[in-house]
Amino acid sequence: MANESEFIAQLISETDRDKAFNKLIDLYQVRLYWHIRKLVITHENADDVLQNTFIRVYKGLSKFSGQSALYTWMYKIAYNESIRFIEQNKNKQSISIEDVSDKYLNSLLEDSFFEGEALQLKLQTVLSGLNYKQRQIFNMKYYDDLKFHEMATILEMKESTIKTIYYNAVKFIESNIETLDLKNDVIILNTTHS
Repeated sequence: MANESEFIAQLISETDRDKAFNKLIDLYQVRLYWHIRKLVITHENADDVLQNTFIRVYKGLSKFSGQSALYTWMYKIAYNESIRFIEQNKNKQSISIEDVSDKYLNSLLEDSFFEGEALQLKLQTVLSGLNYKQRQIFNMKYYDDLKFHEMATILEMKESTIKTIYYNAVKFIESNIETLDLKNDVIILNTTHS
């Protein structure tokens, strides 16, 4: 966004707030939806979490400190809302976060909104073999194209730790993708050091 500080002023302004917030939704709804969807898997759950995310963003705009980019701040809210949803689901069913993710992965094919191809499904299968933190960090880097320093802010972890987890996840994926007979298909993993 060209002038984020001006846009934030509009979001906080009593007179411009609703119009600016509608613009905010237009700008970031799709990106946040897919971030959430990777965590909670199904369309229905992602829609619910996205709605809760925008409610929290709206209520929290006056407290936005500007220490990070607006999108990074909203991404963190979306991430926390997704984790809250998973935790609530876990408590209802007495299973771990990893089991919840595996359960949702198993239901992915049944989801009428899943439009992925076979290669994408195979990648998701390999990703389900990662532990929760590895899968989360891989998704943030590979799918959401976040920088390591942005992930460090969102996850409140050291950047070096995030890099280590990410590159270990990439190694796991590269070594296990072959076991799914994907030799004729190509997946280019983002291994840049940004």
